[in-house]
This record gives sequence, C-alpha cells and structure tokens, in this order.
Amino acid sequence: MKIAFYGSSLLSSYWNGAATYYRGMLSELAKRGYDVTFYEPDAFDRQKHRDIDPPEWAKVVVYEATPEAAREVIARAAEADVVVKASGVGVFDDELLTGVVAAARPHAIKLFWDVDAPATLSELRGDASLPLHDVLPELDFVLTYGGGPPVVNAYEAFGARLCRPVYNALDPTTHHPVPADPRFQADLNFLANRLPDREARVERFFLEPAAKLPERRFILGGNGWDDKPMSDNVRRLGHLGTGDHNAFNCSSLAVLNVARDSMADVGFSPATRVFEAAGAGACLITDAWEGIELFLNPDEEVLVARDGQDVVDHVAALTPDRARAIGEAARQRIVSEHTYARRAAEVDALFKREAAAKRERSLA
Repeated sequence: MKIAFYGSSLLSSYWNGAATYYRGMLSELAKRGYDVTFYEPDAFDRQKHRDIDPPEWAKVVVYEATPEAAREVIARAAEADVVVKASGVGVFDDELLTGVVAAARPHAIKLFWDVDAPATLSELRGDASLPLHDVLPELDFVLTYGGGPPVVNAYEAFGARLCRPVYNALDPTTHHPVPADPRFQADLNFLANRLPDREARVERFFLEPAAKLPERRFILGGNGWDDKPMSDNVRRLGHLGTGDHNAFNCSSLAVLNVARDSMADVGFSPATRVFEAAGAGACLITDAWEGIELFLNPDEEVLVARDGQDVVDHVAALTPDRARAIGEAARQRIVSEHTYARRAAEVDALFKREAAAKRERSLA
C-alpha cells in the first residue's frame, strides 16, 4: 500500500521533536512493504538544519511554504492508499487537513496522526470552528503518540470513529550504547527545547537542583536557552543533532526527562527522549506522570522524581554502579517490549483490517 504522509519534517529534528517518531514508525512500515512518501514544508529553517539525508525507505517531497505549493502536494493524496495528516506541520495545517481528506480516493484509508494530543484536544474544546471538528467523522481513525484512556475517550467524544495510541518507542539501530564522549561528561544531562508549557517544570526539575548542587556538573542541550538565567555549573549546548544523542546519553551519570505541562497532566505520554536514553543504556531520571509503569519500572528501570528535591536526592545518592544497573535494565525492557518494529506491527494490522473492511463494504 502507498502511504502519503503530511508532517512537519522527516529530515530535520530542528524544533521538531516528532522527527525521531516519524523515522522510527515509517522506516518499520516500509520494511513491511509500504511505499512511503513524506511531504514536508520548507519552513522554520528546518531544511538548513537537516540531520539525516533522504532515506532509502521513504520518498521525501519538500515543498515551498506557499499556498500554491501546498495545493500541489494536497492533490497527490489521490495517489495513495493511506492518507495521513499529522498534527503540528506548522504551516497550512487546516488547509492540508481538509484538502487531503477531500482529495483522497473513496476507498483510501484516511487518518489524523496526532503527535501532541493534549494541545490538539485543548484547541478542540476551545474553538468549535476548527476544521478538525468537521473532518473527524470522515476519518477512519485517529492515531496518537500518547495519551492513554483520557485521550481516547476525548477524541471519540468529539466524533472520531476510533482512536488508538501508538506510543513512542525505540529504533535500536539508531539509539544504542556508545563509548562516553568527553564533550558530554557530567552528572546530569538534559535535552529539551525551550517551550512555554515546559519552562516552569524545567526550572523545578533541572535548574533548581543544579543550583542546589554547585559541586556537580549539569549539561543542557536544546534550542532557546541562551538568555535563560542559570547557575554556573550548567553548560548550555544549544541545538544537538540526533547524531550526537547516543553520546549525550551515554556520557553522564544520569539523564533527565521532563514532560511538558499538558503531557504530564494527561499522563501515558512518554517522550521520544525516554526511549532514546533507555536504548542507550542511560540511567534515566524522569518527572512523575501517570502510566510510566507501562514502559519502565520505577526504582529498577527508571528513577522517578515528584519534585526538584527528588532530583537532588537521586543525583546525590546515585553511584556509577547503580546508574549502570538501572540503565541496562531499562535498555533490556525497552528492546524487548517497546521498539518501533512492535509499534509498526500494530499499525500494519490496523491498516490491513480497515482495508479489508472497506473491500467488504464495497462489495456489499
């Protein structure tokens, strides 16, 4: 089956945390025989910050961020058996959504793939005029990369025929243990772009603990932190391409994950960073959120912090031996249960079941 996937970017992770998710999911679907075309706009300087070349397993169409170019790629939805509009493309989101659904062939599978369900649902609750309200009943299903029962129930209440979480996962070929790199050696490393709905949590779970542990070393990677006040023992790296993520995760005593406010409130929303770190065998400290036990066992495979003081206590008490044991236990759990190959098998079964149902309905 041919997939037409309209998303933010497959080629660049620059201000685009979904890139790892897209790469993991679509590469595995390609292995299952899907012919993938990914349509991404030339926007937000992402093409200037590519961190992969166009892959063999997908055709990538980069189009200008203009209405004319958007209309051209929308029309190509008619060539596909599966038409996917992802959330958060960043330009022409509404036009892409309504356009590709209208352009799709009658028997094509049509879906919305939401990589930020809490934000999308908040918009749906606040604005009855959003095109997604009208489009939801026309879709075969909604997939989300997190959210659990609260998100499923909300989407189906808004009219989705079926909503299914397809969680973040690990691609063991791209995220795995590597030797430590002196550039990233510290006691606690943290990688995240500066976003309004995460900044207060970053202060509480990272910057305040760093200030309380002046003798320890902290490294902060990600965009937007240049003018943020922080203690002298925090070193800022700026944007870090995915090619350096393994070394970043493998070179510190521990790695921190901090969810955005909306993700923490909804729960069941592990970030890609959780799986990247675990796949590299890093000792992960994460803020607390509902559903973490589905992915990693607290105190055995991950350290959970309810507040900044818990982060201080974890870092202060952590020994290299215990950090290695926790990281290795996490790696084994994720590799055995939470890979993109497993996630793609779920999506493949869903697509094939829907395609068969459409064939049966057409013959009835």
